[in-house]
Amino acid sequence: MTLIGKPGCHLCDEARAVVESVCAEMGQTWQEWSIEGDPALYDQYAEQIPVVLVDGEQHDFWRVDAERLRVALGSTLDR
Repeated sequence: MTLIGKPGCHLCDEARAVVESVCAEMGQTWQEWSIEGDPALYDQYAEQIPVVLVDGEQHDFWRVDAERLRVALGSTLDR
């Protein structure tokens, strides 16, 4: 699970809180990447941050829905 955002982004802060909570609840690890200093990430996601990737695939952007994230993470646990 990956959260892509940037410092100072209020939507990223909200998404981080959801991601932290859901991942802790489900025993999942996650990482955070910043578009700052990474031209490829900036080009791909600058207009969509925060972006959540599950198994490397884009799952959500702008607003992260906790229940939708639980379902997506649950389906990855079943594999």
